[in-house]
Amino acid sequence: MRYKVLLTGDNNTVIDDFFIHMDEVFESQSSSSRYEDLMSHAEYFKPDILVYCMNAENRDTISRMVPIKSEFARKDIPLAIIGDSKDCGEFRRTTAGIADLEMVKPITSRGIQEKLLAFLKVAQKRKEEKRKAELALEASKREQAEKQKKADSEIDDILDSLQNEIRKKHILVVDDDIRMLKVIKEHLRSTYDVATAINGKLALKFLETKKTDLILLDYVMPDEDGPSVLKKIHENPATKDIPVVFLTGITEGDKIREALSEKPQGYLLKPIAREKLLSTIQSIIQ
Repeated sequence: MRYKVLLTGDNNTVIDDFFIHMDEVFESQSSSSRYEDLMSHAEYFKPDILVYCMNAENRDTISRMVPIKSEFARKDIPLAIIGDSKDCGEFRRTTAGIADLEMVKPITSRGIQEKLLAFLKVAQKRKEEKRKAELALEASKREQAEKQKKADSEIDDILDSLQNEIRKKHILVVDDDIRMLKVIKEHLRSTYDVATAINGKLALKFLETKKTDLILLDYVMPDEDGPSVLKKIHENPATKDIPVVFLTGITEGDKIREALSEKPQGYLLKPIAREKLLSTIQSIIQ
């Protein structure tokens, strides 16, 4: 097979060498150094490598290669440069050395061909190894998902068998994210009676007339956040003994300590895993 080489830059002599002397090894295509032109060639020509053929380009011209290299890297297309020592040095200084391969003139067409072939063969091998690793990872994830599905099924069977023996505990979930309410309710519905509230005000209204065994309370909410709701729960003799677990997406140590200063029975970090959610609740209410 012939590797596809996309050529750009002002050194027409080197570019011509690819078409005249290396045509049997490389399928070459030339482009202006305009961002739009190179992106179009990347999309439709699908090169194996971009080769920048330099001929005393100024710093402004060279700097345009930085965003181009970034986009080509996303497509897993490496960048090679060809130029004299001055050109290559200027490229390194201007771009912080983003080229994957440098070929410094004087160098023959044969030398360019050999270096490119060696580089592309190694790059191709790495791509194949990466693809194999990705396939292996996907297979592993599927296997883990099946195991998890089986484990979840076994847990559900056990919980179902216990439902006739014990009264379902009641849990109030308070979160301004409707999707989070649905997810948590789905996690808990086979084991607990679950009520939901979209904000702290509705949660407090619920507690005026109804009882619950535990409250899962979002830490960050508009208008009335978790700490202020918890404070009101603790101040009310009728609700002060209800255990409360904060639901939070914060991970900073200071924020976590601030949350714990409100003396909840625990906190859970979002996104919340079903097993972690169940084990936390079970450790608080038996």
